Amino acid sequence: MTRTLHLGAILAGVGTTHDDWRDPDLPGDASVDINWYIDAARQAEAAKFDLVFIVDSPYITPDSAPHFLNRLEPLTLLSALAVSTSHIGLVGTLTTSYWEPYNVARQFGSLDTISRGRAGWNVVTTGLEGAARNYGRDQHYDHAERYQRAAEFVSVVQGLWDSYEDGAFPRDKAAGVFLDKSKQHALNHKGRFFSVAGPLALTRSPQGQPVIFQAGDSDAGRDLGALIADATFATPDTFEGAQAYYADLKARAAAKGRDPDKIAVLPGLTVTIADTQEEAERLATEQEADLDLDKLLVQLGRPFNYHDFRQYDLDAPFPDLSHVSLNGYKGHAERIIRTAREEGLTLRAAAWRFGRWRGSFIGTAETVADEIERWFVGRAADGFNIHVSKPGAFRQFTEQVVPILQRRGLFRTDYAASTLRGHLGLDVPVNRHSIRLAQVAE
Repeated sequence: MTRTLHLGAILAGVGTTHDDWRDPDLPGDASVDINWYIDAARQAEAAKFDLVFIVDSPYITPDSAPHFLNRLEPLTLLSALAVSTSHIGLVGTLTTSYWEPYNVARQFGSLDTISRGRAGWNVVTTGLEGAARNYGRDQHYDHAERYQRAAEFVSVVQGLWDSYEDGAFPRDKAAGVFLDKSKQHALNHKGRFFSVAGPLALTRSPQGQPVIFQAGDSDAGRDLGALIADATFATPDTFEGAQAYYADLKARAAAKGRDPDKIAVLPGLTVTIADTQEEAERLATEQEADLDLDKLLVQLGRPFNYHDFRQYDLDAPFPDLSHVSLNGYKGHAERIIRTAREEGLTLRAAAWRFGRWRGSFIGTAETVADEIERWFVGRAADGFNIHVSKPGAFRQFTEQVVPILQRRGLFRTDYAASTLRGHLGLDVPVNRHSIRLAQVAE
């Protein structure tokens, strides 16, 4: 199978770092301005991107990054984008820890129907322990339990999406037959975490089911991704780290009997582009110089459930966190601790290393295209999710880098499909009841 580069756009309004909102070209209310999202999605669609991606989390603090503090709910937002675009995929984040499968199946199924087969669900288990108190719980689910719950949750949702076989609604007015009852199927699921009868009151879209995305980087997170995901969003720090993640995820998928080529690895990416390499590096250096160390410490604390790192000596070795719960963004937190220990990082160095958005290509448009191609050809990624908050940087990417990738034959020049599965080269899943009945007939 010929591999094709995939591109997504992370629409993050005023930014998931503390300083993006100060960009003079960015509206101060971008995170709640539907027109900003529509314009950004249409720009990505004009560049033939596979998808736009909406991040989400059900917990904030006063120190959270600007976009987290005031933003639209993903499914509502994506429904508006569905009727404002025609081809681009629409992917939203929703937690399996604090929702119910029937609601999620209905909401994403509705988005898939409204968009005519362009919906994708980014499955998360929620990394911030404080979210529990927003949903009537005193404590967050244990890390291992969250992932076990997520696997069952997704299985139930996918079962509900198959409630109707194709052709279940003849709508024969002359005969007075609206539904072929033999093609409606209750789920009758009873498991460890959920009991769901079904059926779901919704037929399947042109792509069969919404596409499943996942971003966990812990051992349990990678196992879940290998089991359920059509694409993953994890963001390793280096090319070598990305290659290791890529190989590990694909190997885990193959061990579970899946085709590893049917899982796209799409790390996040920011870009700094200028006419010369020197100018790009100068811009990147100036952007770093403007960063506030206190805010970097807040970002560093987020994987540790917003642990306050401002209480420690900045120039002492990275602090002992054995007393801090890692029942949150476990994979990320463990990587920070491990790297700090192996490299002997001070807290100050760790804040600069991990308190910023990871994954950045800096240079001319040609240099950035070269680096994207290196990661793609070197099987460190199947594509990238470009972080969109600074309008000028995204415009440079779509107008300067994308045409280079197209000339090299790496990226599409036009859409060949109208569904997200089509963009990603994924098959339409056959309804499980149709398969079972065909097997019985044989």
